[in-house]
Amino acid sequence: MKKINSSPNAGTQGADKSFTTMTAQERRSSGALALIFALRMLGLFLVLPVFMLEARKYPGADDPAMIGLAMGLYGLTQAVFQLPIGLASDRLGRKPVIVAGLLVFAAGSLIAAMADSLTGLMVGRAIQGAGAVSAAVTALLADLTRDGVRTKAMAMVGGSIGLMFALALVLAPLLNAWIGLSGIFGLTCALALAGIAAVLWVVPPEPKQHADAPKGKFSDLLGHGDLLRLNFGVFILHTVQMSMWVAVPAMLVQAGLVKEQHWHIYLPAVLLSFVAMGGLFSMERKGKLRAALLGAIALVLVVQIGLGMLATSGTIPTIWCMALLMFLFFCGFNALEATQPSLVSRMAPAPLRGAALGAYNTLQSLGLFAGGAMGGAVAKFAGVPGLFTMTAVLVALWLLVTWPLRPVGRHG
Repeated sequence: MKKINSSPNAGTQGADKSFTTMTAQERRSSGALALIFALRMLGLFLVLPVFMLEARKYPGADDPAMIGLAMGLYGLTQAVFQLPIGLASDRLGRKPVIVAGLLVFAAGSLIAAMADSLTGLMVGRAIQGAGAVSAAVTALLADLTRDGVRTKAMAMVGGSIGLMFALALVLAPLLNAWIGLSGIFGLTCALALAGIAAVLWVVPPEPKQHADAPKGKFSDLLGHGDLLRLNFGVFILHTVQMSMWVAVPAMLVQAGLVKEQHWHIYLPAVLLSFVAMGGLFSMERKGKLRAALLGAIALVLVVQIGLGMLATSGTIPTIWCMALLMFLFFCGFNALEATQPSLVSRMAPAPLRGAALGAYNTLQSLGLFAGGAMGGAVAKFAGVPGLFTMTAVLVALWLLVTWPLRPVGRHG
């Protein structure tokens, strides 16, 4: 006779396991949308390490400020278009908006590839930014996954972005020597078109409720305290990230690592940080996503304090010390890149999910812009110790603002 498990928790345990295990369609959706992010972000990241040097070769590029503007135009137009594109995806459907955005991004890449002056590069970069589909892609991922596996799905996207960043640091100099900056922009266009193919033929159909769903009011989002906390958080995270990299490369050089070898630190740190993500998934299964978020913020704070202490001490940092701090930073950064959009997608009303993620991505883009501007200015006038004092204060303020966040998930 078959023995029946009479434990009162047996059914709950089975349900919990089912709740936190991805279905085949959720795995396909997460993998396909992570691929779209990866293709788009690889194209962007390949440009970053070589743009400032290669753009000087174009006519009209004798002004460093103009080169910086050409570099930053992408982030500016992206910040402008994130929210409208997120709203459009709520009303018109995710897939059509994503395809249209990737077409705009591909067109901008092609214009930049064909440019024969700095002005042409600036036009191409601006149009690239106008294809800001991050919010629509993230909203589609939220539509296609349950709450219990949402953070795991977001982590796949965040992991693909981190991996592409590390890969670009290695490939960019090699590709630049082979095909030049125009060739890299051409490759970026091809990668965007490959992303469109993935949307059309790999990503599962989006839920049909968008066509008949009630239309929410954007004002509802402005009165949601926890969503505002998360938006503030992503702004601070990317402000600190960009500010850090004003000083970190020079500190690695001081530690004895020439700039061509910096990826020796970045790549292992990024890859090892992915392994540490298992702890985050365990906390999500236990309904402790808020604790994971606060812990990741605290980890980023520890890194800022550590870098500040190194800068203030006046001693030459060791490679091992810098490697440890970079590993801890990427652990916190990757955890935050998974938990924050997951929480936004859970807290936002379903008819406004695209708008909420659009607002979130807008603040992310503004943080990238503010971090570069503030980091450079503070480092110039207050030195590297002043820079890391600023980043530590910002992260501490972020921790205080986020502390009242209400727990979400199965346990309240």
